[in-house]
Amino acid sequence: MATDYKFEGWMGLDNTAAEGNMVWQEFEPKPWEETDVDIKITHCGICGSDMHTLRSGWGPTTYPCCVGHEIVGIAVRVGSKAEGGIKVGDRVGVGAQSDSCLGRKGDCEECAAGLEQHCSTHMVGTYNSTYMNGGKSYGGYALYNRSPSHFVVKIPDAIPSAEAAPMLCGGITTYSPLRQNGCGPGKKVGIVGVGGLGHFGIMFAKALGADKVVAISRKSDKKEDALKLGADQYIATDDDADWVSNNSRSLDLIISTVSSSKMPIAGYVSLLRTGGTFVQMGAPEDGALSIPAFILIMNRIKFGGSLIGSPDEIREMLQLAADKKVHSWVEERPMKDANKTILDMDAGKARYRYVLVNEQ
Repeated sequence: MATDYKFEGWMGLDNTAAEGNMVWQEFEPKPWEETDVDIKITHCGICGSDMHTLRSGWGPTTYPCCVGHEIVGIAVRVGSKAEGGIKVGDRVGVGAQSDSCLGRKGDCEECAAGLEQHCSTHMVGTYNSTYMNGGKSYGGYALYNRSPSHFVVKIPDAIPSAEAAPMLCGGITTYSPLRQNGCGPGKKVGIVGVGGLGHFGIMFAKALGADKVVAISRKSDKKEDALKLGADQYIATDDDADWVSNNSRSLDLIISTVSSSKMPIAGYVSLLRTGGTFVQMGAPEDGALSIPAFILIMNRIKFGGSLIGSPDEIREMLQLAADKKVHSWVEERPMKDANKTILDMDAGKARYRYVLVNEQ
């Protein structure tokens, strides 16, 4: 079945794309299946993963590549076997994952347990991956997106599209480890890094009912923002020589959003109470993280990681955001300015998430 619309977007042709050299051109979406949904994209958030991929920072990228995995738009074509009750005209979104082995060749253990993001057979990213039917995945710096319906979620009416978009990756990446590690009443939680991910971490920790939320950053320049986001305390590690001793064993859970091998990880872990949990989410390009084995052993610390969230968990997060009036801090930019905007994001200018908007 032919469509009356073209799939066009900003394509990275080589690793210089991250320098603001993406090119607008047509691309071929995955071959249509009756389980798919075509989305006319209205908004797409810019994520740090986009930059890592454009410059082949996490490994060789398969160019040409259209990044963007915080997609919100309108369903314009819905397959006859689509899931989720999606209808043409619904406002929907797609996050960082758009396919897995689910229902294809007998579910893997992870998909059967509702942990599709950890699919051990065929986890498909929304861009720079290959679908189960052999098609290539292209992201949301574009006019249209085609994704399997299992990974397409409806957006609650209470959440504006520009605010919903970055929740689909940035939001769920912090919500999931908070939720899975018991964030709630009686817990004291630290969020390392006050940026695109960290600002969500602060807000969702508060929305989940944590007794105390502590924002941790290198400099004091984000203190005012962190307190407005809901943090009860702010630690600036470069500006307080005694930050470790002053806050030792004061937190139950720490979520780290920082992507640097040079982070003072032993200091961060020292802030945890005996039996506390440290969850790392940032994936550094500049080397491996050191493991503070002695502190882990002496304080019985649990040290782990987390990856986005399942479609059901995304729905749960969006409903919490609607109920608790969680508002993403975003700056909208025209889709035509994508090259300039990725440079501004890479320079750390976002407060705290850029969202590209298709103006037509």
